[in-house]
Amino acid sequence: MSAGPLMLDIAGTELTHEDCIRLSHPLVGGVILFARNYESPAQLDSLTAAIHALRNPPLLIAVDQEGGRVQRFRDGFTRLPPMRTLGKIYDSDAGRALHLANQTGYVLASELKACGVDLSFTPVLDIDYGQSCVIGDRAFHREPQAIADLACALMNGMKSAGMAAVGKHFPGHGAIQADTHVETAVDTRSYAVIDKEDLIPFHRMINAGLSGIMAAHVIYPEVDPNPAGFSSKWLQHILRHDLGFNGCVFSDDLCMQAARNYGSITRRAEQALQAGCDMVLICNDSDTADELLRLLQWECSAASMARLEYMRGQPAIHSLMQLREMQSFCQATEEISRINPN
Repeated sequence: MSAGPLMLDIAGTELTHEDCIRLSHPLVGGVILFARNYESPAQLDSLTAAIHALRNPPLLIAVDQEGGRVQRFRDGFTRLPPMRTLGKIYDSDAGRALHLANQTGYVLASELKACGVDLSFTPVLDIDYGQSCVIGDRAFHREPQAIADLACALMNGMKSAGMAAVGKHFPGHGAIQADTHVETAVDTRSYAVIDKEDLIPFHRMINAGLSGIMAAHVIYPEVDPNPAGFSSKWLQHILRHDLGFNGCVFSDDLCMQAARNYGSITRRAEQALQAGCDMVLICNDSDTADELLRLLQWECSAASMARLEYMRGQPAIHSLMQLREMQSFCQATEEISRINPN
C-alpha cells in the first residue's frame, strides 16, 4: 500500500483498535506523536515498532522535538536547550555556537532514530522580532544570517544521525503576535520586506540541502489572501519556482483555529494539497480525522510519494543503550548539558 497524504495523531501510549483502523486507511501516510504518547524510551520503541508494522511501506513517524519548551519526549531523553540559547552564544562565540548546534542536532536525531521515530519538525527558521507569543525562544536569533548559520549546523548534525530536517514556518511567523493555534494571524508586510529578511534562512537552508518545509497558517494579504499553507502562490510560485525547493512540503495542523475559517476539513485538506502541500496534518480531533477519511478523494503524485519516502532518512544503526556507550554521543550530551539556558 502506497503512502497517503494525511498525517494523523493517536490517542495514547499504545495503539488502540480505533487507531489501527485509521492508520490502515490508504489516505494515511504518517503519524505525529505528542507528549501524551510518551512514557519512556522502551514504551516509545514498542509504540513505533507497532506503528511501523501496520503498513508496508511503513508509515512515517514524526514529532515536534525542537528543544526548550517544545520537546515532546523528556524523561529518558537528553534535555535540549531552547534555540534562543544557541543564538545568545553565537553573539559572543559564533564558532562555539555552531559546534553546539551541530551537537544538538546529532543528539536530537540519534535519540529519536534509536526509538523508531523517523523525523522531527525542526528547526524553527522564524526570525525573533520580539513580537510572537508562540515563537519566542524557539527562534535562534533576530538576524537572518545568524539563524541560517545555526540552523545549517543543526541540520548537519541531524544528517549525521540519518535524519532529515524540516524548516518551519514558511515564509516566517515571527513578525506577528497572534498564535495560529487559537486565532487568525495576519502579517501585513510587503513581499519585499519578507523577502529581504524572513526568506533568507529558508533560502540558505534550501541551498544547503533542506529536505522538508512546514508552511505557516499566517495570511500575508500583500502577497495572497490565503494563508501560506493554502496558497499556490507561496508554495508553488515562490517556494518551488523562485527559491528552487524540491523537497517535501507539510501543512501545519489543519485543526488549528487559523485554518478553521477555510471551510470543512475536507475543503481545507483539498485546498492545502492543491496549493502544493505533499502531506497535511490533522491533530487532536479524531472525529474530524474520521470525517476526512470518509470524504477526501486524493491520490498522491509520484513526486509527492518520492519526497515523503525521502523524509524517512536512514535506518537507525544504534539502540539508545548502544548510543550511551559511544564516546562521540556521550561527549555531545555532556557539552549540551553544560549550556546555560539563562
